Amino acid sequence: MAIITISRGTFGGGKRLAECLSKTLGYNCIDRDVLAGKVSTARVSQHDILAALDEPPAVPGRFNHKRYLYLALIQAALMEEARGGKAVYHGLAGQLLLKGAPTLLRLRIVAPLELRICMAQEQLSLKREEAITYIGKMDQDRRRWAQFLYGVDWGDPGLYDLVINLENISVEQACSLVAGMVEDPAFEFSPARQAQMNDLALASRVRAQLALDPFTSNLEVDVEAHGGTVSIQGSLFEQTEHVERVAEAICGAGKVTIQDLAPVGDV
Repeated sequence: MAIITISRGTFGGGKRLAECLSKTLGYNCIDRDVLAGKVSTARVSQHDILAALDEPPAVPGRFNHKRYLYLALIQAALMEEARGGKAVYHGLAGQLLLKGAPTLLRLRIVAPLELRICMAQEQLSLKREEAITYIGKMDQDRRRWAQFLYGVDWGDPGLYDLVINLENISVEQACSLVAGMVEDPAFEFSPARQAQMNDLALASRVRAQLALDPFTSNLEVDVEAHGGTVSIQGSLFEQTEHVERVAEAICGAGKVTIQDLAPVGDV
C-alpha cells in the first residue's frame, strides 16, 4: 500500500511509468492538473492555479503569497488522495508535498535527450530546435521552482529513494521493478502508519482552509497534527481568534493550539 511519487523532466517517461504502475498495482494515478481542478473554487480557478505553479518566480527568493495559497490547496488535495495509500503521483515536487508520509517511495526518472525530443515533437508537433528549447525551459522552470519553494536542487539524487535511467531500461521494465519493490511487507499500512497519514492530511486541510477563509487568507502558517490535536504557528497579526475558529471547524480536528510569532505591536 505504498505511496509512489515520480519526479521527471518534461517528456521524460514519468507519466507513462505512473500509468503503468497504476494499471499493474491497481493504484490511484494522480496528476497535478486533476488536483488543480478539484481544489478550484469561484475565487480560485483551475487555470489560475496551474499558471501560478507553472511560472517560476521572477525574482528568486522573493515572497509570493498567491503561490503559497495555491500550493496549500494542491498539497491538501494530494494528501487527501493519498491518505489511504495505493497511490502514484507524477508531478512537480511530489516527494516534497508528501514529506513525512509513511511508506513513501520517491522515484526519479531520467531519459536520454533524444528520446525526450522525439516525444515532444510527436505530442506537440514541434520542430527539433523548438522541442529542444521547450524541454530546456521546462526543466529550468522545475529546477527554479524546487529551489524557490523548498531550497533544494530538483536534480539532487539524494532527494530520491531510487533513480531509474530509461536509456537502457524500458518503461515496462521499470514498472515491473518498482511494482516488485512495493509488494514488500515493509510498505504495508499498519494502523500506526494510517494514523500518521491521517494527521498529515488533517494538518494540510487546516492550512488550506486558512488559505481560503477571507479572514485568514493573508497569513502564512505552519500546521502540524498529532492524534487529532492541531498545532498552528506563524505571524498571525492579532487574527488568533479567526485562526482558531477556522481550525476548530475542520472535521477531525480536536484540541487546537496556536503560537503567534508576530512581534508585539506589529499589525
